[in-house]
Amino acid sequence: MTDYKEGVVLAFDKPLKWTSFQLVSKVRNMLCQHLHEKKLKVGHAGTLDPLATGVLLICTGKATKTIETLQAGTKEYVATLQLGATTASFDLEKPIDATYPTEHITRTLIEETLPKFIGHIEQIPPVFSAVKVDGKRAYDLARKGKEVELKPKSLVIDEIELLDFSPETMQLQLRIVCSKGTYIRALARDIGESLHSGAHLTALRRTRIGDYRVERCLTLEQFEKTI
Repeated sequence: MTDYKEGVVLAFDKPLKWTSFQLVSKVRNMLCQHLHEKKLKVGHAGTLDPLATGVLLICTGKATKTIETLQAGTKEYVATLQLGATTASFDLEKPIDATYPTEHITRTLIEETLPKFIGHIEQIPPVFSAVKVDGKRAYDLARKGKEVELKPKSLVIDEIELLDFSPETMQLQLRIVCSKGTYIRALARDIGESLHSGAHLTALRRTRIGDYRVERCLTLEQFEKTI
């Protein structure tokens, strides 16, 4: 029998439009009801944006002490980018704020551009992110219309694989293997700029954290049946 109070690591496939905190809260409530407990320590490793799906690790009990180690694991994503347009959030949370030419963009140009982002790079996080500025979350300040200036962060991108490109729609699908702290939305922005155009993320799925793969993740429905 699984000892949730002692501590386990649960790998979930986070649903679209759920925040990571909402999923943690739901799992905690389900477990408290199952265990007839009023309180249970539950936390997550590696936040996913509401518009992203895929691997989210949720730890219970003493396993919450492993969160930092789990967060440090290599991440893998499948990202869909729309070239030729940008948004303030670099994804679909905000509307398109500018459009750019795409006639010059070819598969060859994309294949020549992507290797520039492999290895140790400096990346400025999105203003609509959980990065703290003077003790406050950047997205809270940005949503209040305040100016937010974030410093570049050093990170590592191990692989970028071009999975698909449609010259008709200018949609680009990539597989990305990267270190902790990488914002795929910011990578989309930077790839758009490097292509002398613009880009934003239209879909994002985290397929792996460390050894945890999305194929073996639980849905909430499956977890409910398990307990």
